[in-house]
Amino acid sequence: MSKDKKHQDSNKQKKKEETSKLILLIILLVVLIAVTAILIIYQQKNKDKEDENVLAYTELIKEIQNKNVEEIEMTVGSTTLKVKLKEVEEEKKAIIPNTQVFMELIQNQALEGNEIKLTQKPQSILAQIPSYFFSLLPTAIMLALFIMIFKMQGLGEKGQVYEDTERSTKVTFEDIAGLDEEKEELKEIVEFLKQPKQFTEMGAKIPKGVLLYGKPGTGKTLIAKAIAGEANVPFISMSGSEFIEMFAGLGASRVRKLFDKARKLSPCIVFIDEIDAIGSRRTSNNGAETENNQTLNQLLVEMDGFSSEETIIVLAATNRPEMLDKALLRPGRFDRQITIPSPDIVGREEILKIHSRDKKLSEDVSLHSIAEDTAGFTGAELANILNESAIIATKKQHSAITSDDLDEAVKKVTVGLEKTSRKTSDKDKKLTAYHEAGHAIVSQFLPTQTAVKEVSIVPRGVAGGYTMYKSNEDKYFISRTEMEEKLVALLGGRAAEKLVLNDISTGASNDIEVATNIAKDMVTVYGMSDIIGPICLKDSEGNFEYQLLGNNMEDVVGQEVKKLIDTAYQKAQQILLQNMNLLHAIASELIAKEKINEEEFNKFFNM
Repeated sequence: MSKDKKHQDSNKQKKKEETSKLILLIILLVVLIAVTAILIIYQQKNKDKEDENVLAYTELIKEIQNKNVEEIEMTVGSTTLKVKLKEVEEEKKAIIPNTQVFMELIQNQALEGNEIKLTQKPQSILAQIPSYFFSLLPTAIMLALFIMIFKMQGLGEKGQVYEDTERSTKVTFEDIAGLDEEKEELKEIVEFLKQPKQFTEMGAKIPKGVLLYGKPGTGKTLIAKAIAGEANVPFISMSGSEFIEMFAGLGASRVRKLFDKARKLSPCIVFIDEIDAIGSRRTSNNGAETENNQTLNQLLVEMDGFSSEETIIVLAATNRPEMLDKALLRPGRFDRQITIPSPDIVGREEILKIHSRDKKLSEDVSLHSIAEDTAGFTGAELANILNESAIIATKKQHSAITSDDLDEAVKKVTVGLEKTSRKTSDKDKKLTAYHEAGHAIVSQFLPTQTAVKEVSIVPRGVAGGYTMYKSNEDKYFISRTEMEEKLVALLGGRAAEKLVLNDISTGASNDIEVATNIAKDMVTVYGMSDIIGPICLKDSEGNFEYQLLGNNMEDVVGQEVKKLIDTAYQKAQQILLQNMNLLHAIASELIAKEKINEEEFNKFFNM
């Protein structure tokens, strides 16, 4: 067994022992609380039972004066008495307010000839245990809670770094598709890790950090693992949120421990996911930001402290690079910044091939067709589609995943779960049919819009129906004409409701929301307003700077947005008025069949 393997096994054993101790502590705390609750309930029941047999102090005085008391038993240090009355077999209990005053009363009664047998007993040690227990209980619980918190912190510091170390990650560049250029760029990092001397002899410095940014699911973590796998070096991974602690200084301490571990394993890769959790811009030293600032400062110090002999490369991933502190991004820390984009159609097909290796696909499945219909999807979303299709095929008891299973998976992921059991009235069904038919017909007559793939009035997710479009190409730029026609297509459903039913419904709420946002971006972000011109009114943090062009700029923006929406709505109505026969025919077909595919939809235009 190798030294690294023994070290890893030793760390895992330590982590298991620490975890076992923590679990035992939690169990003891739960038992302590449970025993306390049982004792309180038991004590309350006994008290309720005793209250039924307690003699009031005033009644006790009357009984003594009437010479009805035969014997009294007292316990030293207690104000509770046992009273035996004459001609009564059952003993009574009484509570006296003052022991000395009561003893004088008994003595006076003895002088008057009222002899009462008085017995005094020493207090039992066992009887004192409950009172001691309840007095110490709050302290014991607080102490146990503090120990548990510090144990959890200790596990985070001692165990987390070791647990997240993958000695021999099996991921390689062959497991990554759709990122050919990015892989070529990162192959240099692999060479640095494999043969650092040939670069240092040439005078080249090993890059200290590489920042990977892109939207969630694009494969940032996968790429980091692939670099470690290709170079065959240890992979130490932590999330930025794991450095955030409730106690001051613990985040910085965890950073130190992480890099101490990395130095021992050099050459290696340190991967920090969600680095924006600790690397966001520093604005002040108040409140929660103080701890984050300390953690970030410690990270900067550790990255600056690498020597030329330590082959440690820090990879970090974020979805929001604009949030990162400038000190973190300067050369010498994160020397390279690589954008991980969503894959194009070729990349999507390759990703689908990778994730379909262990899945049974029928001969009718076309991964190219699925790649065409999933423009903008990330690798994680594509993997999810294949997984959903496998689940659907299993439920339907298919021998292999069919094309229909994949289509259903795409719909499930993009639109939502089909709700065939939902009861829909004829009125709502008619409204939905005309609404979706309106979308489909308007889109068909707009040159920039993609072809209709399916129209349905079966509810899915929160939608009462849907119109799916084909996406045969990846778009990196969208023209003004295309955006204007997108507004027309979005408002086609509302236009159909208004023209046919002479009424409007809430069914178009999402269409209106999307259309409004598009129109607003056209005016304020993309500079597509003739009045405002090519000016962006949105800053890097997403706030609108309406004061750039005067105090009434908000009114101007509102008027421009309204103008775009009104124009699109009128054009949608015009298209439908010119094709009312098609609208009625397609809506009737939807009411009858509930779904129309691409071929059935196109037949109406080829008549």
